Amino acid sequence: MRSPESVQRLRRFILDLAVRGKLVPQDPEDEPAAELLKRIAKEKARLVKVGEIRKQKTIPPLTEDELPSALPTNWQWTQIAEIGLVSPRNEAADDLPASFIPMPMIPADYGATCSHEVRQWGDIKKGYTHFAEGDVGLAKITPCFQNGKSVVFRNLTGGLGSGTTELHIVRPLFVEPDFIILFLKCPDFIETGIPKMTGTAGQKRVPAEYFARSPFPLPPLAEQNRIVAKVDELMGLCDRLEAEQTERETTRTRLTAASLTRLTAPDPDEATFREHAAFALDNFASLTARPEQVKALRRTILNLAVRGKLVPQDPEDEPAAELLKRIAKEKARGRRRKQVDIQTESAKELEDVPANWSLVPLITLGSWAVGSGFPKNEQGSTDGPYFFLKVSDMNLAGNAKFITTANNCIDEAAAKRIRAKIHPTGTIIFPKIGGAIATNKRRILTKDSAIDNNCLGITFSSEVNIEWAYLLLTTLDFTQYQAGTAVPALSQGTLAKIPVGLPPVAEQNRIASRVNELEVLCNQMERNLNIGDEVQGRAVSALLHKALDPRETLGMDMKD
Repeated sequence: MRSPESVQRLRRFILDLAVRGKLVPQDPEDEPAAELLKRIAKEKARLVKVGEIRKQKTIPPLTEDELPSALPTNWQWTQIAEIGLVSPRNEAADDLPASFIPMPMIPADYGATCSHEVRQWGDIKKGYTHFAEGDVGLAKITPCFQNGKSVVFRNLTGGLGSGTTELHIVRPLFVEPDFIILFLKCPDFIETGIPKMTGTAGQKRVPAEYFARSPFPLPPLAEQNRIVAKVDELMGLCDRLEAEQTERETTRTRLTAASLTRLTAPDPDEATFREHAAFALDNFASLTARPEQVKALRRTILNLAVRGKLVPQDPEDEPAAELLKRIAKEKARGRRRKQVDIQTESAKELEDVPANWSLVPLITLGSWAVGSGFPKNEQGSTDGPYFFLKVSDMNLAGNAKFITTANNCIDEAAAKRIRAKIHPTGTIIFPKIGGAIATNKRRILTKDSAIDNNCLGITFSSEVNIEWAYLLLTTLDFTQYQAGTAVPALSQGTLAKIPVGLPPVAEQNRIASRVNELEVLCNQMERNLNIGDEVQGRAVSALLHKALDPRETLGMDMKD
């Protein structure tokens, strides 16, 4: 089993088998559950007679329609209220040391024990839920119920205790408490109970009626003990599976991270670097077990691309210095006012750009695409030749590079009214204010558009490969350039000075092509991982379905 989810499915599978009588063989010599119920009823009557408990309310019997499925011979459908005392109370001296257990101390994992605080009984007997040694508690409030919080109370100071009021309690009579826990942690009991919870969002609770009267499959006492012992054994195997899985994943993660780190760290030895790169790209599929590792590979690919280490350089390429001259001429033709000459600050990782590359300030490669206000009365139109884009429109594209739809459109007249500048197709926009900066969204316009003043963008020179420009921007973490704490924002002046390495046009084309090829491989790896988990999940589900199908008796004698 490769994924942690698979082991969790197996744990649920074991619990389901256990409470349906399909985990251990039945023994016809066991005292039938029907006789066990008679003994429990006699014990309750005795406790009433001696004054230890009050007379119990009559419990309506389960109807035929309420019984979920057939049970093995010698089992009996019953209810928790029949097999014990629900919501019992303790009587003890006020100065007796006792256990106090708040909700955080109630475990969710099967087999886990709860810790407790020692207090005097007089301090905790009022306003809290009572329980005693061997009682079973179920957390009734969301999300504790959904998480499977339930426990057998053991090793209580003074043999009794109290705690959170968000518990349902049963004190079993002649029934193995750990078998009750199997039932309470069973996915079917939890999933059936969720829709029955009452209350407001965040404060929903499982009704006492559901806890006390749900159909409970009662095996003979001897079989209860065999089932609990088998579940403990199988859960121990699951623990070992998870531990081995964690160890494998830790080793795999370290090896993957080391392989990628060797690629991203500067290495003066080009031959060694090529060797490391070949190893990483050839073996990454076998080293990858989780989608987040594929994300790390994507980041590494982009890092290599912008450092000139993804594709070989060609000395015959026209140098980037010549490209810069053409970009400058293009910008000069479009200038309406004198531009400020911006000098880049050297970046350590870009100090040694490849031959034929140039280290330049980001804004050298294009011009700003700035936003404008978008009055409410101008919004809502879906007609017009231009998009008017807001940060929310970037979400419409999902993980795609391109924006092809928008919530608002405008025409020439509207653009003039609101003084919105229309930016050309190919402009790359991104959020410039608030928490959206951290999303690292970059989107390419597929039609001429205006943007609102929470966005910023760059219209790259037509001399620059737009696919290369896009991957360049995706490698820049703008959060390190934002200012302000309450509402962070990006400054054009700060972004303009970001140093970037500019390759020759021919190499830009090769880089963009290679990144696209590797992106296809990354997508395939993610699909394979997802398909693997899906297939494994279907296999476990199919096995579970077969095992739990009431028509599949697995060779056991069944009765209604």
